[in-house]
Amino acid sequence: MAWDVLRAGVAGKRSLIKPDAETGGHLMERGASFVTLQKSGELRGCIGSLTAWRPLWEDVAAHAWNAAFEDPRFSPVKASELSLISLKISILTPPEPLLFDSEVDLLSKLQPGVDGLTIRSGRCQATFLPAVWEQLPEPEDFLVHLKLKAGLRADAFPKDLKAERYGTDEFA
Repeated sequence: MAWDVLRAGVAGKRSLIKPDAETGGHLMERGASFVTLQKSGELRGCIGSLTAWRPLWEDVAAHAWNAAFEDPRFSPVKASELSLISLKISILTPPEPLLFDSEVDLLSKLQPGVDGLTIRSGRCQATFLPAVWEQLPEPEDFLVHLKLKAGLRADAFPKDLKAERYGTDEFA
């Protein structure tokens, strides 16, 4: 389905093919997803949501479109690139709030390679999917880079910091 969206998009069409209720199964239930595109091993687009608010099939299709054609960090995918692109769909499990009283305590609760993590402080927010552990395998580095992504200082640990972990089921 995600590939159909990309192929239609490079042909100048926007295509959403709703699965039929009998064969769609869990795709018809609400779900949260991220779609990640890589070209020759480098990030080419990644868009998703943390909240399950629409049917999973629609969430995946919308994020496939947005990752390929509307990620502000990249130009839209061209037809000539399709053969060089790999696509990964990450279906998120419901988030679990983490209770902690210090940065050391938070770090001790992280499961490298397993947990996705969302942090919030004031208006600052960011998330890393579990796959980011491949680039940042040390919990300290993982959290520092996530704080920077959120717009926080690397050495800051705001008193109002909230954190949630989640898992993913991934499909390539």
